[in-house]
Amino acid sequence: MINSVLISADNQDLRKYREASESSRSLKEHVVAQAATITEVQQRRILQYISSRRHAARDRTILLVSFNAGLRAKEIAALLVGDIYDDAGAVREQFILRRAQTKGGFERTVYLNRTLRRAMAEYREVVEHRKSTDALFSTQKRQAFSANTMCQLFLEIYSASGVNGASSHSGRRTFITRLANKGVGVRQLAALAGHANISTTQRYIDVNSEQLANAVELL
Repeated sequence: MINSVLISADNQDLRKYREASESSRSLKEHVVAQAATITEVQQRRILQYISSRRHAARDRTILLVSFNAGLRAKEIAALLVGDIYDDAGAVREQFILRRAQTKGGFERTVYLNRTLRRAMAEYREVVEHRKSTDALFSTQKRQAFSANTMCQLFLEIYSASGVNGASSHSGRRTFITRLANKGVGVRQLAALAGHANISTTQRYIDVNSEQLANAVELL
């Protein structure tokens, strides 16, 4: 009898755990799905607003990393000076994002396009006296960002720029959507985003009227 009660209690706990896990997963998927993609016009407005901020060079570079490399807030916060610049101070064309820096513990190669390399070259003077093992981006207290404080920075910038529904995932979703609009395949997108499953990548792609119009022109 006692064993039956214990088994029943264990089953109830297991069921609650599964329900909580499903709820948490659904919430995460909802957050990803609801993170607004950023239009070119909005991006220009955001960057214009950033130019008036105290840490304009830092904030501009952070936003461009999000838009042009699709990194998560946690990954941007974890970047080191040596990830971006070689021993001579030149900007790398690519670097390895290590397991400790990523979500899920999967390392991947991050590629810097021309826009991002140019931005990093301009940002070099901000970090030229830092060691290669120092954080690439630091707070006004000269401390490394955490994943949480980096998310807060994104929210603050988007809110002040008048962009509704945007979050730290918006740059990442915009990066994936823009590449998808240009015909990049979902497997390549998954590799660039660091997704183990292409179904995750597909949830990031914002299907819009421009994409649909381009699709029918292929006939």
